[in-house]
Amino acid sequence: MAISPTTFESLELRGVGRSFGEQHALSGLDLTVKAGEFIALLGPSGCGKSTALNCLAGLLPLTHGQILLDGKRIDTLPSEKRGFGMVFQSYALFPHLTVEKNIAFGLQMRGVPKAQIKARVKEAIALVKLEQHATKLPGQLSGGQQQRVAIARAVVLEPSLVLMDEPLSNLDAKLRLDMRTEIRRLHQSLGLTTVYVTHDQEEALSLADRLVVLREGRVQQVGTPDDLYDHPRNWHVADFMGYRNLLRGTVLSASGGVARVDLGGFTLTGVPVGSLRDGDAVRVAVRPDDLVVAVGGEVRDGNDVEATVSTVEYHGREFAVSASTADGGTVHVRSAVAPEAGDRVRLTARAQRVLVFPEHLTSTTDDDDAADAAEAAKEQVPA
Repeated sequence: MAISPTTFESLELRGVGRSFGEQHALSGLDLTVKAGEFIALLGPSGCGKSTALNCLAGLLPLTHGQILLDGKRIDTLPSEKRGFGMVFQSYALFPHLTVEKNIAFGLQMRGVPKAQIKARVKEAIALVKLEQHATKLPGQLSGGQQQRVAIARAVVLEPSLVLMDEPLSNLDAKLRLDMRTEIRRLHQSLGLTTVYVTHDQEEALSLADRLVVLREGRVQQVGTPDDLYDHPRNWHVADFMGYRNLLRGTVLSASGGVARVDLGGFTLTGVPVGSLRDGDAVRVAVRPDDLVVAVGGEVRDGNDVEATVSTVEYHGREFAVSASTADGGTVHVRSAVAPEAGDRVRLTARAQRVLVFPEHLTSTTDDDDAADAAEAAKEQVPA
């Protein structure tokens, strides 16, 4: 008997919120998940992503909003009636049960016939490539193997939706990469619908069809990985999309899709995201890959930063360099050659690769045209 998840057309979250007394852990989450999608909830600790997942799972009751599955309200149903599978960060396996019995447990609770249980457990074990470990106890398995058991236990129930709460955070770097590939493979091969919580930007970009970036319980932006990577709507989203250099400054001038910003001792020219006026407080965002050590007389749109090298880290084909600016700020840059600590260097960036955001954060609903405006403005900035 092949594992075939229960299907639906859409899962809709309408104004979903969860408060603990006066504290709003999650506010006004609106999201529609289509069957077969892989959605990643991304953000720092305390942003509300795990709260959202627990509300979906029925482990936390809503204080605001509704959750609908194909138009039918399900937030009033207990967790076990929703038909969702859950993969926890801590694996949550029964230590006294073998791999087979851990995976079979949910099916037994649902009263599935023994013959069906045996067939489905066998297939689930094969899917996660644990055939040689079927009779072992969790304590005899590695962390990656235990996580595979937890995933098999979730998918064997043929859930309409699989919920994963930072399932890879307890694994080492190599296992995380391996398990990332396995999770994506299972999602695609089984036709799963998945909502996945993570604080790891690279993990989210590699796995998800769409990302939901949260901050302090509110959605900042929803979109495809390439959309958020190339067109972050505010500096918080930019921070999670690889813009490690977030420099505070003041707008000197902003017109014609170009903004000049005073950063305390030096100026940069970039692309404004959103409406800016002279004198506005802003964050200037530059990826380390786009801020490079200038060679000879190379000048990129006059975007020069004089800095002193603080640290140099070897990363294989390149070096990660941290440098201090005259005002005491720190900038991060990728370099093909390794400067020495203490060296004075000139860093430069193309204006098209420098984004200028208002200091005040806007969410996805506050400024829906910001990213489009930024893209149009890039065409006006000299390459």
